[in-house]
Amino acid sequence: QAQLVESGGGLVQAGGSLRLSCTASGRPYENFAMGWFRQAPGKGRESVAVISWMGGTTAYSDSVKGRFTISRDVAKNTVYLQMNSLKPEDTAVYYCAAGPILDRLFTGSGVNYWGKGILVTVSS
Repeated sequence: QAQLVESGGGLVQAGGSLRLSCTASGRPYENFAMGWFRQAPGKGRESVAVISWMGGTTAYSDSVKGRFTISRDVAKNTVYLQMNSLKPEDTAVYYCAAGPILDRLFTGSGVNYWGKGILVTVSS
């Protein structure tokens, strides 16, 4: 059974940093893109960043571009999200996701697997 497990969330002050991790297990993820989405209180789920299977292609939402960096370790089946210069508006539940086509993963239309989510709270 496919499983994505997020870790690394928590409470941080504005301007601080956090690194999220997501480890995939339960099935082969070869050629799968992976990414991060988030859902703030009272809002819909939005795409944050995605990365291709070998890490050569990435995409970011405009709201996090220049502050967040996505990376992955294929050997460990793990994807990371380094979040710097955090703002209170980054407060959300962050979800890991995986899908076979990068562009469709980024738009949210091609997500095959979701993690359960992890809370990130940025205080002002």
